[in-house]
Amino acid sequence: MLNVLHDAVPVACWSCSIGHNDSTLFCPHCSKIQPPPGGDYFSVFSLEPRLDLDLKALEDEFHRLSRKLHPDRFARALDNEKQWSLADTALLNDAYRTLKDPLRRTEYLLKLLGNGGLAGSDSKAQKGAGAPADLLEEAFELNMQLEEMRFARQAGAEDPQLLASLDEAKKKFTALLQAVDRDLRACWTAWDGGDAALRRTEQKKMVALLDRRRYLSNLVRDVNEVMGA
Repeated sequence: MLNVLHDAVPVACWSCSIGHNDSTLFCPHCSKIQPPPGGDYFSVFSLEPRLDLDLKALEDEFHRLSRKLHPDRFARALDNEKQWSLADTALLNDAYRTLKDPLRRTEYLLKLLGNGGLAGSDSKAQKGAGAPADLLEEAFELNMQLEEMRFARQAGAEDPQLLASLDEAKKKFTALLQAVDRDLRACWTAWDGGDAALRRTEQKKMVALLDRRRYLSNLVRDVNEVMGA
C-alpha cells in the first residue's frame, strides 16, 4: 500500500548506536526502550495508514506493548528509561484509543492528510450552525418541537402527541445516522484500496459525511435529553 503520510526517519539508538525507524518504541537491534517516537499513531503499531483495521490484532499488539512498557520492568533501569516507559505508555494509550474507534480513526487520518478543518462541533444542534441543506427544514421543525416540550415540562404538563412526534423524529434521524455509517464504511474500503486520485475523492466524501454525522448525532442527543432517554 502507498504510504500517504511520510517515510520513517532513521535515528541512532541511544544504547547501541545502530540506526532504526524513528517510530519504534524499542530498538530492533538491542531491544532497549526508545524515547517517545515521531511519526503517527499508525506507526506506533507498525501499521500502514488505513481505515479498515483488524481490531483484534490491534488489541493484541496494544497489550503486548503495554506489558513491555510496564514501569515494573524498569524498576532498576536508568532514569531516562524509567521516564520513557511512562511517556511511551501515554503515547501508546492515546494511539490505541484513537485507532480502535472507527470514527476517531477516520477523523485522525483525515487530519494527518490535511483535512483538519472539519466543520462539525460539539455545540447544540438547535443553534443551527452547519446544518446540511437537506435537513434544514426538518431540523427547524424538530427544534421548535423540542422547545415546546421544554416549556411543557417546565409547566408540569405532558403532551403525548408531541412526545410521539419527537419519538418518530428520533427514529428518522437515527436511521439517517445509520445510512451515514454505511456510506463511511464504503469510503473506508475505497480509500484503503484506491490510488491517489480516488483517495482524494474519498477524503472529501468522508469530511462531508463526518460533518453530517456530527450534526445528526447532536439532533438525536437533543431529543434524548428532552425525552429523558
